[in-house]
Amino acid sequence: MPARILVIEDDPSLTELLDYNLAAAGYSVATANSAEDGQLLLSEQSFDLLVLDWMLPEMSGIELCSSLRRAGKLPTMPILMLTARGDETDRIRGLTTGADDYVVKPFSVPELLARLKALLRRSAPERVNTMLTHGSVMLDRNAHRVTRGGREVNLGPTEYRLLEALMEATGRVLSRGQLIDRVWGNTAEIDERTIDVHIGRLRKALIRGDDSDPIRTVRGAGYVLSMDGG
Repeated sequence: MPARILVIEDDPSLTELLDYNLAAAGYSVATANSAEDGQLLLSEQSFDLLVLDWMLPEMSGIELCSSLRRAGKLPTMPILMLTARGDETDRIRGLTTGADDYVVKPFSVPELLARLKALLRRSAPERVNTMLTHGSVMLDRNAHRVTRGGREVNLGPTEYRLLEALMEATGRVLSRGQLIDRVWGNTAEIDERTIDVHIGRLRKALIRGDDSDPIRTVRGAGYVLSMDGG
């Protein structure tokens, strides 16, 4: 699953620029043009990083940042502040109110992408690693390729995303609802039993001969990759 980034910016041209470049870099992007709309998205969906403009209408980005941190919401989600304010005092204010990094407009897109990747590497390394490994199972995001013990594993797109979600959460049980959110999105109307069908297909593709089952069903809870590494 690509990292999910929320951009809260009221300048349409800048929003379009960020949306295009972040999507081109492989991220899943949502946008809002006000603090109120951004708060609604944050309450409805989960994100890995927030790009927040300082100068927003009605409630400023700095006020929103401070409010989110003060309320103890999203304590681990990195916040990158965008602003035209370049003074040292303003930079310090942005950082002390809860922002994790600070980029002054106009900015270089490659620099912004590098800063985002650095923040994600610290907060959610599983979202930016190009290779995921669990025991003998390897998933190469760049090549969109899965192998087990050197054997090529042919997966459909849904089974690939399911495996990716499970490998990102190695050691943690994911409920059927969580898997639907990660694979189809939380607005999808998917019957939870559909997950069982796709998990069955994923198991069939991963298991050959005497191979052990790398996926464990936790009754009443969901699925998790087995601790023996598959």
